Amino acid sequence: MATTRSFPASGDFDPEPSPAAAVRQVRRLRLAGAAGVVVKAREFTRVALYDWGWLPALTEEQRASAEDALLVVSELVTNACLHAGGPEELRICCGPKLLRVEVVDRGPGDPALRTTRRAGRPGGHGMYIVQRLCLDWGVVHELPEPDAPPGSPPAKVVWAEVPAAPAWEDGVL
Repeated sequence: MATTRSFPASGDFDPEPSPAAAVRQVRRLRLAGAAGVVVKAREFTRVALYDWGWLPALTEEQRASAEDALLVVSELVTNACLHAGGPEELRICCGPKLLRVEVVDRGPGDPALRTTRRAGRPGGHGMYIVQRLCLDWGVVHELPEPDAPPGSPPAKVVWAEVPAAPAWEDGVL
């Protein structure tokens, strides 16, 4: 289910969380101009998953959630490389019920599911995989930073949310 909402319907990352809301953790990795960005993004995410208790997984369901998160990172970063001139930044946000992955780029256009995707043929499967693995995904357009050069294009943030395994949702890490 692709959307252009700034925030997902799930409410886990509400734009104005209540004071009682659980604190989320955010990690950022600058990727602009770097080589091997897909590998760097996966390794950065793997370290964050270890730090946040998603890895090492104690159950098959937890292992599957962590592997889904790594695959979603790979797909979104690869998509930015192929269609948007490369990613500028990876943001990983850990909430009580999900992991939000955000890839920032300055490319034109928004990702979409391809209707011409053919089984067994390369290409066109990335956003389909993201849709199947995630609770939700979408695109947000951000205004250029105040110190950006005049005429800088707005940043595009492609986000996706991977559900946490039930033990993590219950606060058991």
